[in-house]
Amino acid sequence: MLSQQATVFALSQVELPQRLIKFKNCRILRNHTIIREDLWVRNGKIINPEKIFFDEKGQAHVQIDCHNAIISPGFIDLQINGGYGVDFSYDINSVEDGILKVSKKLLAHGVTSFCPTLVTSPKEIYHQVLPKIKRKAGGKHGATILGVHVEGPFISIEKKGAHPENCIRELENGFDTLEAVYGDISDVSIITLAPEKPRVPEVISELVRRGIIVSVGHSMADLIHGETAVKHGASLITHLFNAMMPFHHRDPGLVGLLASNEIPDGKTVYFGIITDGIHTHGAALRIAYRTHPKGLIIVTDAISAMGLEEGTHRIGQYSIEVRDHKAYVAGTNTLCGSIAPMDECIRVFLHETQCPIEFALEAASLHPATCLGISDRKGTLNYEADADFILLDDNLIVHSAWIAGECVYENNKHSIPKVDVQPPEN
Repeated sequence: MLSQQATVFALSQVELPQRLIKFKNCRILRNHTIIREDLWVRNGKIINPEKIFFDEKGQAHVQIDCHNAIISPGFIDLQINGGYGVDFSYDINSVEDGILKVSKKLLAHGVTSFCPTLVTSPKEIYHQVLPKIKRKAGGKHGATILGVHVEGPFISIEKKGAHPENCIRELENGFDTLEAVYGDISDVSIITLAPEKPRVPEVISELVRRGIIVSVGHSMADLIHGETAVKHGASLITHLFNAMMPFHHRDPGLVGLLASNEIPDGKTVYFGIITDGIHTHGAALRIAYRTHPKGLIIVTDAISAMGLEEGTHRIGQYSIEVRDHKAYVAGTNTLCGSIAPMDECIRVFLHETQCPIEFALEAASLHPATCLGISDRKGTLNYEADADFILLDDNLIVHSAWIAGECVYENNKHSIPKVDVQPPEN
């Protein structure tokens, strides 16, 4: 085991991008299976070692003994409203600093990429905040920003949840209204809207044409509304079961999309699901997992209170109270987001569903990446993908996080796996 000084020196060597790094004595998640195999990284990418052996006749500059750790693709959170005292929809005068703070702290929970999420807000909030949240590559400063998830304001009043009713809007002039409300949408990746609203199908078609993922949610929609939205290009459901019509055997609502026979051939409907042990009962998690596992995406829906003590905090235009490890709109019993980080949500999901570890990890990495259309470079350990990954133990405790082949986080509370660096083998 290296001394602390030697470990720091070792990491400084690892950070040099041109170096060939070999992660050995590890189990890697690839092609839905955890296999015992070395992981090779160079220039921020995962590479095929056969080319090194046979074409270049080369050896690793740095070898890292992972002490039997699991190496998983870094987690990707598609819905996170804030954390650590930061609310992306409220702290408009310090948006950049808030994003930086959250993105840095997410690394400790294995999140290497995320979509900052804005809840329903006044028009002027969108115009001030959206231009300040840009897509940004990750690194030691924090997780990669994959674009904003705008949740509302084109949602149902009846299923508003913690979204302020006075800010909820109609699409009177279709896409023109959407642009007028949001302003700059060049760095928006996902928009959540209620599919039953007038003019929504045409708006969905235009958003998809522009490369924006459309998610249906906060909705009173029946199944036909949901199927119509999917046929026009919607591909995601926002926090399944929450803020939507409950399943009914004569009209299953948006939940019915998981088993609909009206989904176009070759299309997958994905769904975010909050697995904090509070928002979704374990039986509901099992139903979703067993019904449509391919589309399941673990999201935190985390709010500013994540990482803080119980008390009063913010989500958008509302004050919130954290009581007994649950977050409520102040003065009510309305749940308003989670305070559980991603690694905890994955452990809860694994416990409740008894699914394979591989599935739980991919539900927070490969599945969201595939939904966003970036699985060629994120959410995977395939060759030529970005070297964004995490080292975990068998209890799924994060020991270190890596972005583009650079160590961006180390868990000092755990001694295994410790980063060891050895000279190339002869």
